[in-house]
Amino acid sequence: MAMNTMVAEGPRSPEAKLGLRVEDLWDVMEPQLSPTEKLNACFESIPVSAFPMAPSNKELEIKSDATLAEAVKVLARHNILSAPVVNVHAPEDASWLDRYIGIIEFAGIAVWILHQSEPTTPTSPSTPNTPTSASAIAAKANGLTFALELENLGLGSAATTSGNFFEDLISSEPYKNTKVCDISGTFRWAPFLALERSNSFLTMLLLLSKYKMKSVPVVDLGADRIDNIITQSAVIHMLAECAGLQWFESWGTKSLSEVGLPLVTPDQIIKVYEDEPVLQAFKLMRKKRIGGVPVMDRDQGKAVGNISLRDVQFLLTAPEIYHDYRSITVKDFVTAVRSYLEKNKDANPMSSELVTCKIHCTIKDLIKLLDDEKIHRVYVVDDDGNLQGLITLRDIISRLVHEPRGYFGDFFDGVLPLPLDCRV
Repeated sequence: MAMNTMVAEGPRSPEAKLGLRVEDLWDVMEPQLSPTEKLNACFESIPVSAFPMAPSNKELEIKSDATLAEAVKVLARHNILSAPVVNVHAPEDASWLDRYIGIIEFAGIAVWILHQSEPTTPTSPSTPNTPTSASAIAAKANGLTFALELENLGLGSAATTSGNFFEDLISSEPYKNTKVCDISGTFRWAPFLALERSNSFLTMLLLLSKYKMKSVPVVDLGADRIDNIITQSAVIHMLAECAGLQWFESWGTKSLSEVGLPLVTPDQIIKVYEDEPVLQAFKLMRKKRIGGVPVMDRDQGKAVGNISLRDVQFLLTAPEIYHDYRSITVKDFVTAVRSYLEKNKDANPMSSELVTCKIHCTIKDLIKLLDDEKIHRVYVVDDDGNLQGLITLRDIISRLVHEPRGYFGDFFDGVLPLPLDCRV
């Protein structure tokens, strides 16, 4: 009934119109195909050029010689988390592969700056437990090793990081003078793997799920320019707009357990505690190469908040919200960000709350939750609020389609090699 209503009233959005296109293909598929095989075939038949373009994607590029500070201003002004970087030295008639050098992420800039505090001379493998100095011994004894690392930047002690720390951070030389091109290949610099407009939806969905890309640029070969950037969030929004259509309902009404979610089990969830320094939490996310962590109450052992690498943008764009803090723990950070977002809802639609669901939740309800809250992860909890798992946007997309044997063939040939420490 819901499907007929949507068709009768006309599509509610470009994404819903796209869903109707999938519906038309679904209706003529061979009856012997399984629902998953039907979806694969439908998405293989639709080019990525059909995906609606987000207004913020139009011709927004960052020049390779822009400083990190300038790049942050551009991203913040347009309220986006990443943008393509155009090579200022490329000739006018350059191909798209020479014109662009990658995608820069908001989180990548902030985490790169913090990463510069890492020791330049690692401890000798032959004496792994031997501190290199008396101050190092004292620091380790007090759990302040990270404090020493940050002091290498001349930004003060991380153990008693005050609100001024973040103001010092955006005044530091690495932030003001380093160019965007200088951090190519470093942590969270996404590989530049683009699709042509004629490539299929299936290819795009697989890149965003199995191949762990957070966003996929679409290139107009005629103009040798990026035509669109499709993100995991945009795909989830498209799916949310397709509720009521037959193909979506056949998949979306299944429970999480029926489709094999959550993929991350309770013992695999990396956690932080409220009383830990917030910089330690960001360091943990970088070390473990994850996008977010639940914030735990140490006494009750329950999750009370969430902190993600997306939140790292507030270190650079809103240091004033921490100005009065004498020290900044994870709890302080989450509280400050939550308050800031409440006051700036129009400019920052994202949520900082811990969002949960139960294992009997349907895929459809989970997609609506993720889309409504503008978040990238949901924690699965039991009736007592204990963590039972974690589900990300990528996990959901990975359950929508599967990669046929030999599907990509030589697709990756000639693609720029990924940096060894790349996190996409």
